[in-house]
Amino acid sequence: MAAAGGPDPLFGLRNNFYLGAYQAAINNSDIANLSSEAEIERDTLVYRSYIALGSFQLVINEVDSSAATPLQAVKLLAEYLSGPENKENVISSLNEWLADPAVGNNVILRLIAGIVFMHEQDYNEALKHTNTGGTLDLHALNVQIFLKMHRSDYAEKQLRIMQGIDEDHTLTQLATAWLNLAVGGAKIQEAYLIFQDFSEKYPMTSLILNGKAVCCMHKGEFDEAETLLLEALNKDAKDPETLANLVVCSLHLGKASSRYLSQLKLSHPDHILVKRASSAEENFDRALQTVA
Repeated sequence: MAAAGGPDPLFGLRNNFYLGAYQAAINNSDIANLSSEAEIERDTLVYRSYIALGSFQLVINEVDSSAATPLQAVKLLAEYLSGPENKENVISSLNEWLADPAVGNNVILRLIAGIVFMHEQDYNEALKHTNTGGTLDLHALNVQIFLKMHRSDYAEKQLRIMQGIDEDHTLTQLATAWLNLAVGGAKIQEAYLIFQDFSEKYPMTSLILNGKAVCCMHKGEFDEAETLLLEALNKDAKDPETLANLVVCSLHLGKASSRYLSQLKLSHPDHILVKRASSAEENFDRALQTVA
């Protein structure tokens, strides 16, 4: 946290990270005169940006065993995401660290634990570490976890806490949009306006474009959604959300979606849409066999 009244030297970096401008976060991370605490936070955000870009090995190589706890935690996330063969080791290391009274309550360690267990779809375990909150990042993660559990009532409680801390914060605005999308109906337009506001204030990212596109799809505006998603694809051809949204959008427009699905299978074989599509294919094959 910045000193009361003083500008926050990490504001721009944090904002780039939250809005998905990961390369910009990395490129603009050379900030002078940071306290040692702020330096650790800066490095955490830079490494999380590299992870978001898929550069897991870089993070694993650069963070050594003498690094501060938050950086060790981020390294565990890089190891977890770098391949299914590392999952068990990472989870046992995480549990060991979380049980250690000296570091177990570190907010970044709890955040990373929440992210890993959310990936594992073990939401109760994730909430064990994130539920007490303490930072906007943790509350925002709680919003995501509760929405995955289809508990928008609990997500809304977390959002109220965030609004109490800082209503205008980028994360609070994002969490508001996520909740609005989950609630649907008249709230879709409110979510759209949040992403529209971001796109007017900040450089356009895949995250902002996908946000607007999903709102358009909810409103039945599939042509508009497709335009936004193709722009997002230009920014990042492997982004799983963009590809998944293009599959759905193409189906609604009566266009071929197989190429987007193939790209998604190649770059993100674990994506829920890939799993659903392949189980649909298996069901279809089974049905054909019974007919045959």
